[in-house]
Order: sequence, then C-alpha cells, then structure tokens
Amino acid sequence: MDSSITDLPRIPASDVKKRGWRGVMRALTSQGPVVVTNHSEPEAVILSAQDYTRMRRIVKETESKAESALEALRCRFDERLAALREPDAGDRLRAISASPAKLRGKVKAGAGY
Repeated sequence: MDSSITDLPRIPASDVKKRGWRGVMRALTSQGPVVVTNHSEPEAVILSAQDYTRMRRIVKETESKAESALEALRCRFDERLAALREPDAGDRLRAISASPAKLRGKVKAGAGY
C-alpha cells in the first residue's frame, strides 16, 4: 500500500450511497483502498482493517525508533554536560576562555575541542 492518495481508485460519495456498504467492500476487496470524493475532491479513504492495523504498527515502530534515537541523544548530551557539574568546572572554563585559541591554520571542532 505505497500509493499516494492521488493514485488510489476513487468512488464518489453518491456511489457509496447507491452501492451500499457491501458494494464499497467489494470495491475495497478488488481494488484495495479507495478514496471517497465529494464534488471530485477527496474526502475520505476507506481501507481494510488489516491495512489499517499494519499502518498503525508501522507508525508505532517508527515512533519507537525515533524515541530511542532521541533518548540516546539525550544521554550523550547529559554525559557531556556532566563535566559542568564537577567542582573545578568554573575554573577550567575561565582558563579556557582566558587563553587564545591556537588553531595553527586548522579548524578545531567536535568532541576533541
């Protein structure tokens, strides 16, 4: 079910009323998800319960992966900020700020800077 809404078969809302639920379900079985239109504009998509369940599972898996990645990022950020809680953190920061950077023609960035 990789189709965009524009690629799906269309059924006018008036046909849904004419065909009834069984007619819509036959179209769904033979054609897959269908777009119900009102005055040629998409208004709803009807899909099988199986397709809906699969879509919800994919969404949950994607959300879970994103949350895991975000949690890993939070942990790394917290680990790096932990250095600021050390007793000598203020003194170290002032010492770094007071001395000029010695780049020697190279850009310094990242974890080692």
